[in-house]
Amino acid sequence: MKKLSIIIAGFSFLLITGCKKEYLETKPSDGVTEAEIFSKYSSVSAALTGIYKELFAFGIGAGGHDDFGQKAQDLMFDLMGNDMVVHSQGYGWFNADYSLTAWASATDGSQSMNAWRRYYDEISQANKIIANVDGVGDATQAQKESIKGQALALRGYAYYYLANYFQQTLKGNESAKGVPIYPPGATEGAPRGTLQDVYTQIDNDFSDAATLLTGKPRASKTNIDLSVIRGFQARIALLKNDWVAAATFADQAIQGGYPLMNASSYLARTSFSTIGNSECMWGSEIPAAEATIYASFFSHMDIATGGYAALGGQKKITKWLYDQIPTGDVRKLAFTAPGTGTDANPEYNQQKFRVPTPGSWAADYQYMNVPEMYLIKAEGLARQGGKDAEARTALETLVKSRNPAYSAANLNGQGLIDEILLQRRIELWGEGFGLWDIKRLNEGLSRPQGAGNHGAPNYNPGVYTTSPKDPRFLMRIPQKELDNNTNMTPDDQNP
Repeated sequence: MKKLSIIIAGFSFLLITGCKKEYLETKPSDGVTEAEIFSKYSSVSAALTGIYKELFAFGIGAGGHDDFGQKAQDLMFDLMGNDMVVHSQGYGWFNADYSLTAWASATDGSQSMNAWRRYYDEISQANKIIANVDGVGDATQAQKESIKGQALALRGYAYYYLANYFQQTLKGNESAKGVPIYPPGATEGAPRGTLQDVYTQIDNDFSDAATLLTGKPRASKTNIDLSVIRGFQARIALLKNDWVAAATFADQAIQGGYPLMNASSYLARTSFSTIGNSECMWGSEIPAAEATIYASFFSHMDIATGGYAALGGQKKITKWLYDQIPTGDVRKLAFTAPGTGTDANPEYNQQKFRVPTPGSWAADYQYMNVPEMYLIKAEGLARQGGKDAEARTALETLVKSRNPAYSAANLNGQGLIDEILLQRRIELWGEGFGLWDIKRLNEGLSRPQGAGNHGAPNYNPGVYTTSPKDPRFLMRIPQKELDNNTNMTPDDQNP
């Protein structure tokens, strides 16, 4: 008898609330069919809500304090990049990611298993909704289309992150091995296929979702709507070097109506910890009762929580990048200035991500913000050639909201592109794009060293430069997946 892939036999976050040993069970013990479970609008609505809650849930993977959903993944991507420094050893969470050693493990409890299990469970739950929602008898057509569109988008989102973790960037690697693709109702493990196959699936999911969600309002920013889909399509277009599509999709996302903050709003404690912030396009609203306490993004970022950031694991901007931010730019004030640091709040320590109330754990997670769209639009225009003026306008619209004196008037060609990429590093610091940009730009790691940068007296990551396609940029396929998926062999393992 063939073994089931661990991702096909994966546990249901929604329907199974007992011990984790149950995640291998594929049929409820009472014999109720999946179609019966999903036969009512209330059931499919609850299933969709469950996927959204899984985005910030603790313990879907190994249950360590580095396993708290999408923001754990974002933090890894920044720690593996050029611009985030770990202050000291602390309790050690994420230090192996910072040192580029964590992703080499394929065992239970590894980061690769955490990501594989989490994203494929989201795919599994989305597939159940996609397969059954059309048959719900007590829902209107618009309600069914809204739920199905969101489930398709969530599936595309999950495949997007899997593709970026388990393979190099898309451009130039289209025929490289991707990750398994599973349609609704799949019963056995699938092969890796190609990276292009995965992105074709992602493109189709987001395209179909856009069709279904056009003209449909969402209940809150916790739900994906058309503007968020356009945001993902803009990100993907960058990976394809499709500059026209990148600029077009980013502009469409901006039109969703997300006013930029002014300087005083930027420095508010709530700016990057509530989805009510005007710039936030999509995130998770997390009330105090659902906060994951020490196993949370803010525990690892904000010293005011009393979590890991207050226990030696402070996250700091490099002196090099800090020095690129001019005086008068409010973003410079989001870090502890040189000469003003303390043991608890060292110089260059981040003050961008803070809980709304010091001492409380209640804080939302933001997954997509509109400044990223202005930067994608600017880069897409600048790389087309002949559209530098339009690119400067997009760039200045964003940066002037942070620094009224900013001007890109004298920038053209490659100089303008370089400035846009620098502004990405400044604006998106801590939001999960560090390694993402290194991979897509085919640059390799290049960490600045010396006082205020990487290395002593800060925690020593042990690696400062890499080749553009370093194998350490790839998560290993979980060993359990190779053992259980009969359509994969040891040769499918990443180097």
